[in-house]
Amino acid sequence: MSYDDLREFLDEFEKGNLVHHIKEEVNCELEIAEITARVSRRYRENHPTSFGDFQGKPGNSKVLFFENVKNNGKISEIPVVTNIFGSTERMKMALGLENFESFGNKFLKFLKFKPEGFFEKLKILKELKDFSSYFPETVKSGKCKELIINEDKVDLMKFPVLKLWPKDGGRFITLPMVFTKDPETGMRNVGMYRMQVFDKNTTGMHWHIHKDGAEHYSKAEKFSKNLEVAVVIGCEPAGMYAATAPLPQNFDEMMFAGLLREKAVKMVKCETIDMEVPANAEMVLEGYIHPHERKLEGPFGDHTGYYSAVDYYPVFHVTCITHRQNPVYAATVTGIPPMEDAYIGKATERLFLPFIKLIIPEINDINLPIEGVFHNLCIVSINKKYPGHAKKVVFALWGLGQMMFTKMIIVVDVDINIQNIEEVLWVMGSRVEPKRDIIIVENAPADALENASEFKFLSSKMGIDATRKWKEEVNKELNLEVAEMSKEIKKRVDEKWNKFGFR
Repeated sequence: MSYDDLREFLDEFEKGNLVHHIKEEVNCELEIAEITARVSRRYRENHPTSFGDFQGKPGNSKVLFFENVKNNGKISEIPVVTNIFGSTERMKMALGLENFESFGNKFLKFLKFKPEGFFEKLKILKELKDFSSYFPETVKSGKCKELIINEDKVDLMKFPVLKLWPKDGGRFITLPMVFTKDPETGMRNVGMYRMQVFDKNTTGMHWHIHKDGAEHYSKAEKFSKNLEVAVVIGCEPAGMYAATAPLPQNFDEMMFAGLLREKAVKMVKCETIDMEVPANAEMVLEGYIHPHERKLEGPFGDHTGYYSAVDYYPVFHVTCITHRQNPVYAATVTGIPPMEDAYIGKATERLFLPFIKLIIPEINDINLPIEGVFHNLCIVSINKKYPGHAKKVVFALWGLGQMMFTKMIIVVDVDINIQNIEEVLWVMGSRVEPKRDIIIVENAPADALENASEFKFLSSKMGIDATRKWKEEVNKELNLEVAEMSKEIKKRVDEKWNKFGFR
């Protein structure tokens, strides 16, 4: 099922008793973050690493809808919703999927049009026609324009923007869809970057150097031109997810959202800038970023669980705000995992596994453990075919898009269930000889939020070959035959099991 806006999505949750309404007065500074964090972390003690089982206690993890939010000493007219994507079930509902990897294969099919014969070409033309209905559709107006606030009346402080942690530098917009266009090609990009509210009409724009939005800004600076920016807060869920997805460069996120929904996202022109945004968004901030203008931003309690450092970032000037009547303010809370972003990250892991397999076909499965905050640790299982194969896979992964940020990669054989950390630790202890099987690479690309490295944007990396070693890889015959019971004995015990008195 696809949803046309955030409210339709929330209504579906209401039907399933998946929304918890908080009527008690709460403050948008710190209190909402603490409540949301407690709900997210309630499941920490019991959650397995396997995504399919990472659901916590049934019925407890719900969307949190705060009805009476205190903002600047007064009760805001705007409610706040958090933990929208905070369960496996809701992630699947958000994307309209029963199985994440099935969509991954569909997306792969879309990227792999290589017709080889006449009848294959006819088939592809039909599929292209089907896919064309998923392209973004521009409409004349939308619900996001029910109220228009022009530049002289813009005041971001009226919105219940959250402060998450005590040492945060201020209040941050944490679930923004940031729309920009490449100044040279006009190609659209939609990303999700935190935004610190500085005053009534300016915010920070936390663009990391590796992100497409930052590249658009860099090009605008070369031309000494303002970069126009639109920020959407709250829209249909596939669009919000698409802003986080690690898509191939220049692949339109709104097209990706359409593929997820199997339905075009309706887009509408902005009021003051040349940009299109989802027509049914809750609220839209329009504006621009000056070339070469920077301001200190942060600190901020990030998804790593640590405060990210204060640094200079571009400044977003808001020239217009449009929103729906009685808008809902959508936010997410970051911090020590597991938090809401754990479910978003695990969905990405499953959705993009088929794409990774296309590039590196020997990979069988991948696990980005929640505790590794998705770019610190990666575990993969492979169909090993030759000596040194594991090392080849390690380097191939480091060369694959955002996988370049991965600090540690562990490679195991295909017979190991990498969703079971106990099995992974067992083979790391029994199949790894540190001097032979560990790769250290220095001065490699690092995420801007990497807090353990000596240098900004650079870090060492480690690859661990925990596969069985072939005779060509060692100087002696290794005894790595696993002690397992025969099938005959297992069957015999199975047949007698109920007689043994176990319950």
